[in-house]
Order: sequence, then structure tokens, then C-alpha cells
Amino acid sequence: MKQALILKNLGGEVSAAQLEAINRFSRRALEADEVYVFSLLLCDNAVDRDGERFSSGALQKLASLFVGKTGIFNHDPKGQNQTARIFETAVETDDGRVVENGEPYRALRAWAYMVRCPKNEDLILEIDAGIKKEVSVGCAVGKVLCSVCGADLRDQPCGHRPGEVYNGVLCWRELEEPTDAYEWSFVAVPAQRNAGVTKQFSAAEPGQLRKALESGQEVLLDPAQAAALADQLRSLESLAEDGRARLDRLRRKMVALAAFALPSVPAGTVGEVAKGMDAGQLEAFCRGLSSMQGTPPSLQLGGTSKPAPDNQAFCI
Repeated sequence: MKQALILKNLGGEVSAAQLEAINRFSRRALEADEVYVFSLLLCDNAVDRDGERFSSGALQKLASLFVGKTGIFNHDPKGQNQTARIFETAVETDDGRVVENGEPYRALRAWAYMVRCPKNEDLILEIDAGIKKEVSVGCAVGKVLCSVCGADLRDQPCGHRPGEVYNGVLCWRELEEPTDAYEWSFVAVPAQRNAGVTKQFSAAEPGQLRKALESGQEVLLDPAQAAALADQLRSLESLAEDGRARLDRLRRKMVALAAFALPSVPAGTVGEVAKGMDAGQLEAFCRGLSSMQGTPPSLQLGGTSKPAPDNQAFCI
């Protein structure tokens, strides 16, 4: 589950241990009556509606990565959207439930705090009333594995589709080796029906980024990643321009060679044919036409053939 839930608020019941953990992130020591604490379920190890699941090891890693991460709205990383902060996490196990791979159900629970102030009064009221209940998390993972064949889909795409069953094995994408946790967000479920983990892609993963964009997944890039992607796009544009220039040269060469090798074929016709060819086809035709230029035309003598004379009368 990549869409998280606020499970319970603790009202004014803030323990001394929790207050000590909270004060690790504050510039001054806060009092218990100054903070509002609530718990939430960030993610678990069950296959979600996107056909993905976090491994148990990934949950343990995320538990440490999410400590200190801020809560915002709708994954919009603006400073004014910061509203709460996680100060404690734990991976909890329910031995009475099993997930798709037979493991016990495990979930990453977090405890977050916000300051009691006029600005947050309405949000606290909405949390208490169950209006603000759903959140989703933004993180990055190092591996995305196919549950059927074990291929890392980042560099070894396979044909197995999440949700399909292959020889009795359900296909899903296993999210492994988290590398960073960015934020967690309050989301309006009706507005974001696909609320879930916001995928992060580094500049070294253009193929994976393209797949995400084609599938309609939400993609969040930090400034460095956006700059790297812009550099890649500029490089691709330059390569595309070089490719177009090369094709143009090959087409002109083919037309010129055809004028000598196939003089009966109009140059315009050859040019139209060349437009539909790729570089490999153009090079092959140019080689063929070049070889034809060195072959003398075959002689064709006119006149009608005559039967050979009958010399039987002169046979001795």
C-alpha cells in the first residue's frame, strides 16, 4: 500500500519520550501543550493497486529514512506547504495476516507532530474529524524487481505484466533498496485517484522515466534531476539534428548514383523512394548502385533469328 492513512491522533497526550524526540528537530524546547501528535501508516508489504509492493527489507530502510521528513500537501514542495514532521517510526508485524508472497503482513507506522497555532487549528480539526485522513509518500528505490523472473526492470525490462498470473505465479513489482525518502503528503483522494508513492528517477534512468511518463505515472524531479534531464534533452536534440543531416546526405547520394546506374528512372521518383528509407536502407542502396556503375550494359543486337542451315546434304 503506497497510499497511507492517519490512524489515530494522540490529542494532548504527549509522553516525555515523544517530547524529547520532537525537540531534536526544534530550535527551542517545546512544551507538551504546544504540539499536536498523530500517528499514520506510511506503507506496507502488500501488493498495491499499482501492482507494486515494498519488500520487508525496504520497509526497515524506509523507517530510518522517513525520520525527520516533513509533511506537505499534494507533493507540492513549497515551503509554505510544510505542516508537520515525522519524529518516530517503527515497522509493525501482524502475524495473523499474510501477503502475496506468504510473508507476514508488515507496515511502516510513523508518528508526526505539528505546532498548535491559529494557522493549524483547522487542519487539526479536520484530522480529528477524519476529513484529512489519507496521505501518500514520496521516496526513491534502487531496484524494481519482477516477481516472476526476478529481472530488475530498470535495466532489464521483461514482458511480465503486474496483476497477471504466469504458471500460477502472480506478477508484481518488488520495490527494493530505498535510497531516499523525500516527503509525505496530505492528499485529497477525489482529486488524486492514483495517490501513492511519487516515483523519483535519476538522470541515469532515462528509459525508466520515459516508461513512467508513457504510463501516466506521477513523476517528481528535484532541481538537479530536472537540470540533468534538460541537458539530456538538449543532447538528444543535437543528435537528432545530426541524424537528419546524415539522412539528407544519403538521399542526395542515392539520387546522384541512380542517375548513372538507372538513367531511365526519373530523379524525382528516386527521391520519393529515398524519403521512406532509413539510414541502413539508404546505405545498402547506395552500395548497390555504386557497384552497378562499373558493369557495362549488355549488348542487344537487332534482327530476327534465322534457322541454322541444313548441311545434311554435304555429310560424307
